[in-house]
Parts: sequence; C-alpha cells; structure tokens
Amino acid sequence: MAMWATLGVIVGNRDFFPDVLITEARNELTKLFADLKIEPVWLSPEESKLGAVETWADAQKCGELLRRNRERIDGILVCLPNFGDEKGVADSIRLGDAHVPVLVQACPDDLDQFGLDRRRDAFCGKISVCNNLRQYRIPYSLTRDHTVRISDARFREDLIGFVKTCKVVHGLSRVRLGAVGARPNAFNTTRFSEKLLEAAGITVNTIDLSEIFGNAAKIANDDRRVQERVERIRAYADASMAPDDAILRMAKFALVVDDWMQSLSITATALQCWSSLQKNFGVNVCTIMSMMSQQMLPSACEVDIAGVVGMYALQLSSGSPAALVDWNNNYGGDAEKCVFFHCGNWAKDFLPDIRIATAPILGTTLGEENTFGALDGRTLAGPVTFGRVSTDDLNGRITAYVGQGEFTDDELKTFGTRAVVKVPGLPALMHRICQNGFEHHAAMTRGHSAAAAAEAMSRYLGWETYHHNRPLDLPPLP
Repeated sequence: MAMWATLGVIVGNRDFFPDVLITEARNELTKLFADLKIEPVWLSPEESKLGAVETWADAQKCGELLRRNRERIDGILVCLPNFGDEKGVADSIRLGDAHVPVLVQACPDDLDQFGLDRRRDAFCGKISVCNNLRQYRIPYSLTRDHTVRISDARFREDLIGFVKTCKVVHGLSRVRLGAVGARPNAFNTTRFSEKLLEAAGITVNTIDLSEIFGNAAKIANDDRRVQERVERIRAYADASMAPDDAILRMAKFALVVDDWMQSLSITATALQCWSSLQKNFGVNVCTIMSMMSQQMLPSACEVDIAGVVGMYALQLSSGSPAALVDWNNNYGGDAEKCVFFHCGNWAKDFLPDIRIATAPILGTTLGEENTFGALDGRTLAGPVTFGRVSTDDLNGRITAYVGQGEFTDDELKTFGTRAVVKVPGLPALMHRICQNGFEHHAAMTRGHSAAAAAEAMSRYLGWETYHHNRPLDLPPLP
C-alpha cells in the first residue's frame, strides 16, 4: 500500500508514570497512522521499554533510528502520553540529524483520574519539552490545543495539517525550476533573486527561447511523438476553434520543453509567454502550461519564477494543481470580492468548461491569429487558497503571504481564464500587498490549506510570511 507520509515518532516517557499510558498511546497512534496511510519510524518495545524514549540510552537508539531513515522521513511527531523526558526527546532529534518539521502533542488528564494509576502531567511536560527544543535550536510546531487526545478529531486535523507542512518544507528545500526565455521587458514586477532562492535550496535553470524554437523546427510534422502529443492536446480541451498548424506548433514546443525538463530534473517552470512566442512562433502556449500544471508540474507566466515557487508551495500544501493569477479587477461595489484573471494557462482542475481559444488582449497588438493556444473557462464556486512568494532583494530575504477565500458563482462576462473570489478583509489585504511591494501575480489552489503553507514557509524555511485572516486557534507564527 502506498503511504502518504513517513514520520519519525518519539513517544516520551517517565518511569514513575504508569506503563499502561504508553501502551494505550502506541495502540491509538498505530490505528490513526493506518487510517491516514502514515508509516511510523519508531522504536519497538524490544528496543526500549515500551518502545518509548526516556533515558540517554533510549535517545541514542532513537537518534540512530532517525538518522538511518532521515532520507525518507517527512517529519517527526513527539507524543507525550505522560510528562515525558524533556532531554530524551530533544537528544533524540538532535542525534537523528534529520532537520525536518517537528510536531509536539500531549495527552490530557481526566479530572477523575489524578491518582497514581492514571496520572499523566503531560500538560506540564509539553512545556518542558518545548523549552528544551528551543534551547537545542530545533524548530517545532504545536497542536491547536495544548493537550489533545490522540483519538480526537482535532488532533487528526492537526496531524493532517502537519504532514502538509512537511510536504511543503521538503518540496521547497530541494526543488529545481526552469526559466524558459527572458523576462518580458515590460514586467519589472517579475524580477527575482536567483541567489536568495539558491540559498533556500531552490535552483533555477535557464534556457533561451531561441533554443526551444530551433529544436522544435528540427522535429518532423509526422514524428510519432508529435502526433501523440497532438492527440493529447485535443483530448485535454475543446480544440475545435484552434487551427491544426497551431496545435502542431504547441505539440513540438511541449516536446522540447519536456525533454529539457527531464534532462535537468526540473519540477516547475516559468515561461516567457509573450511577446516572442507570438511574433516568432505564432502561438500562445497557455494550453501546454495548463497541461503541465494539471500533471503537478506547475508552470507560470511571464518568467515569474518567484510566482511558480508560490504555485509549488500551494500545490504541496493542498495536494492539488495550482495556477498563477492576476489580482485583476474589483467586482462592482463589493469591497470583499474581486476577479482573478489570466489569458489563460490555469490547470484543467479549475476549468470544467475548458476550451482552446485566443488571447484577445494580446491579439490587439500581436494579431489574434498568433494567439491560439490561450484557454477560456470559468472556475466554479468553492474554497480557494491564494498566496505569493517574493524575493526582497534590497533586504536580502524571502517574503510571502497566504490567505483563503471562496470562489463564487457571481455573474462575470469576460474571456480568458477567470473567477470571482470573495476574501474577507480584502481591502486590508490589498493595502498590505501594495504597501509591501508584492507583485500583481498570486498563486491559487482549490481548497483551504493556507495554515500548512504559512507554517512551512515561516517556521521552518524562515521566510517572513503574512497569514491573512489567520484563525485565532492556530499557534502563532515566529
């Protein structure tokens, strides 16, 4: 069975608390892990007393176990069925040398079970464990409730959110991106710092559009791979409006980009989508970008590398495709609604009525016949998470914001890929975006996953992150 995640698990113990509490906790965790398809990496009852960590010898064994498995561990869960041993927990993590997110959970006492046979004191022990983690300079996350039962739905939600945070941290810390073409001269807003991204573990590879066009020109029209890609494009979206030669050029472009990405293990791309493509290749490649994003290989417009970092972060936190959008229009007089728009290259996940069309705005200057390949479609009502990553070159840091809202079914008469979005406190968000010099592009994904993304970027990656309308019951960001 394919596992969703692999977690190192440290069950803390103190010997003067009853053994049954540890055994019960392991049994409950085992059931929860099975339900969520989480593989635990933890000491067995044969390796330490009850499979828990208490002594320095236990910490050494646990640390060695974590170290042997650090390449596959997504995060570490610290479970405190009782007070636990503060040094044993911290030493285990330090010796494990895994450098992954850590979640600390503590089990609650019952008012009628304060006797020696059921007393826990984990309420107090959690404070001590966190104090030691802080001393050891180990970043960690907290459950929303200071103590919470393993069987409680709140802890289940916390654990799911924690795994999503782990996915974001793991993915962003080693991703390889591709910049295809030069930044459009008119877009200073898509400038970014390769060096700041590289320092965060994000590598940018570049290729000139002339290489793409030149290699595409060498591929015969009747090449088997070309014909297969043409069929894939036609099966992906309604292509009845698009001329055959435009789809043929898109297919060749896709093959060359695919080969380049595979040769360099590239996960996400940002393309110069105008104006060289239209002038020198005669198409928009929005459909190709949409198809990549739908395959969980996010692709952004206008060589917005920082934008595709945001797309990838939200894809990792939500487990679903992401798209790049413009904060584009107000929605009449409703201050908490606006229009998301792009020409457009949004993944099919957002566009049930998807069709291949032209880009009318670009067509006014480039000739609409040269813009076939843009998509047309409307996003249906439902939850949305949005965000932006930016390199603040002047201050030598990476910054970000994330938030949540709702796609609505309000009337919207326009073209391209589009959606009406309601965001509580939108005027304040727009003020923050403008005041802090964020770009007009944002990433979006379906569902609500802002908390996981914010926790990953702020607590573990060290990026200055604003969480818009952050729920009050979430632990504070650093």
